[in-house]
Parts: sequence; structure tokens; C-alpha cells
Amino acid sequence: MRPDEFLRALTQLPPTLHDRVLILRPYTRATRCDDCQGIGDAVHLALTAAHYDELTSAAKLLDTAERLAGEHAEHAPPRPDQQCGRGRVIRWAKAAGPLVAATDASWKGRAGGIGYVVSDGHYGLLGRGTGRLDPTGRSRVLVDELRAVDYLLTGYDEVPAGMTVLLDSLTAVRYLHRWQAGETDAMPAGYSLRQRRWSDKPTLVRLAEQVAHRPDLTFTHVKGHSGHALNEAADGLSHMARRRREESFDLRPRAHALVDAFLRDWHANAML
Repeated sequence: MRPDEFLRALTQLPPTLHDRVLILRPYTRATRCDDCQGIGDAVHLALTAAHYDELTSAAKLLDTAERLAGEHAEHAPPRPDQQCGRGRVIRWAKAAGPLVAATDASWKGRAGGIGYVVSDGHYGLLGRGTGRLDPTGRSRVLVDELRAVDYLLTGYDEVPAGMTVLLDSLTAVRYLHRWQAGETDAMPAGYSLRQRRWSDKPTLVRLAEQVAHRPDLTFTHVKGHSGHALNEAADGLSHMARRRREESFDLRPRAHALVDAFLRDWHANAML
């Protein structure tokens, strides 16, 4: 099922089924994971049943998909996308409370990493290095803090309304607030605006334009290394991504376990 077909089918579902399918959507994408493929197949069958007004059958198929997803999360953490390093701890998909995310960046020597975690179980981590054409400029840490926010927002097909994003960089928060106020030309010192080979626009230019149209998003500063569960999780992911560029270890289960542990703490003591 193509993305446009999926979205069209999603809009035709009653609210009770819509939310359940939306949570399971990551499993409908192409994957080499057999378990994930089975979950995605059940979701596609549920959409087909709903299309023919067989809502009882659709609900039963979603019951099966949710059960399989729960078992998969317990015994074999979802395989993040090989290119992007995204994943989800599915057990937190239906957790109560407002949607809150945290982002962070790490840099040491010539290796860097960014990471994010969301209270609904989504997470992502990405390592990066430097090169002759690196457009970062002298504001390396700040630029990566903002790239982490872009990485979070691009992890959604449609960024959820009203999400709160926590950053431990006060300077990055100020840039995000300036962009929301319409100052989209404001960029960190030294950041190159030259044409990119892999994208129509530089990452921060794209992010500034997106943020300018999303006054519903809240960007808030949180003190780093203060025991805040979401910030500690994002910090851990960014460090893990940076270290992975220089060390050999299995990133996926470590990232999944780290996120699950910190989200358990967050939901037990939820606070901004």
C-alpha cells in the first residue's frame, strides 16, 4: 500500500479504529523483519476490512496486530531504519498525558551524534562526522542541537499538534523562538547556506520555515544532567550515536533498552 493510499484509508476510519491504526503505522513500512512484516500485514488487512464496512473484522485484526506488536517489543526490539536509526518502544504508544519530546546533541573530536525521544515511545539517533564540505561552521554544537530538533520533526509524517520539545541548550531554544516569530533568516554563526547535494534546502533553513508555521509547538529549556528522564534519554542516545562512529557494538538493542528504561521513569513521575 502506497503512503497516499494509506493516508486516504486512514481518514475514512471511525475514531476508535483510526487511533489504533496510527499507532501501528511504523509496522506498515517496508522491512526485513519478519515479525514486523506480519504486524504490518494485519494492519493492511484491517484497513481492507474497514473499507468494506466490516468494522468488527477490522477491530479483530487490529487486536491481532497489537498483540503481535506487544510480543515483538518484549522479545525482539523493533529494528530501526538502517539509514535513519529510528525506532519505537510500542508499549508506550497509548500512555496517557501530553506529548513531550526531548532532543540532544553530542560532539567529541571529529565525531558527533544527535538523538531524540518522545513520550509515546518514538526515538531516533544518528551519528555524523566532519569533512571538507561540512557546512556546520564554527557553531558546531549549536547547529547539531538544532539538527536534533529537525531529526525529531522529520520522524513524523505529520508532526503532532501541541507537542512540547525540551532542549538543554538555551541558545537553541532562543533560535527556535525567533523562527516561530518569523525571523527565519537568523542562522548560527558560520552555518553555510550553500546548495546541498542531498536536499533542496539546508537542514536549518528547512527547520526554520517549518517552525515558523507551527505556533502550536512549544520549545522549552530544561537543565541538562539534572536527572530529567527525557533529557537523560536523549543525551544517552546522542552519545551512543557518536560512539558508534568509532566503536563496534550492536546499537539497536542498547538504544531500545535505554529508551524503555527512561520512559518507564518518565511515565511513573511525569513532569516537564
